[in-house]
Amino acid sequence: MLQASSLKTLARIRHAFFTRSGGVSPGVYSSLNGGVGSNDTPENVAENRARMATTLGVSADRLLTAFQIHSPDVVVAKKPWTRGHRPRADAIVTRVPKLAIGVSTADCGPLLLADTEAGVIGATHAGWRGALGGVIEATVAAMERLGADRMLITAALGPTIRQPNYEVGPEFVERFLAADSANSRFFTPSRRAGHAMFDLTGYIAERVRRIGIAHFEDLGLCTYADPEQFFSYRRTTLMGEPDYGRHVNAIALVD
Repeated sequence: MLQASSLKTLARIRHAFFTRSGGVSPGVYSSLNGGVGSNDTPENVAENRARMATTLGVSADRLLTAFQIHSPDVVVAKKPWTRGHRPRADAIVTRVPKLAIGVSTADCGPLLLADTEAGVIGATHAGWRGALGGVIEATVAAMERLGADRMLITAALGPTIRQPNYEVGPEFVERFLAADSANSRFFTPSRRAGHAMFDLTGYIAERVRRIGIAHFEDLGLCTYADPEQFFSYRRTTLMGEPDYGRHVNAIALVD
């Protein structure tokens, strides 16, 4: 697993950006696949997630992820839910100790957040659609409703696809420019005519900065560029592989 130095030093916080190493899954899922939506066997995924839960200091049933839909929707976790009753959302917040909340990714941005004074944490799945739609702002607002202060929130961005490996088409660029012409700074020309390279991590960092979160860390790692450590949806697609594993990125309050 990987950790953010900014979160690692906080009292009462355990967190992890899990890599693809340390699990039991074979083949394209090798080996720590946490994706319940993948075609890996449920037994393998359950064992992998149990290992993650142990690392976070919680029981396996208390490691929670949602059914992600690339939305700005946020859910408050008050108690464990089962796989069949996962809420449809792209961010989770809680103030319940010993409850690990997480997001699954395979290129999108995993953002973990904590206000230790208020005892409130959050986990956000920030792909381009969710980030553009306001999932980061919605997460912070939900944390504030639980008592957090955005000026005291620490946020860390884990492994994400980086600009040199994120080519997009003209309609993608037009969508961002229609939202804000200043978004042009997150695109550089591609070798292919009409295409561009998108800086998702820079865009996420800007959305975090705009809402007044002063304590922000980016681990600076690219999922696409490092197949030994990370799963990548885009890399899998370009290679024509049948499926791909998912990382779990999670945070928990401890007593």
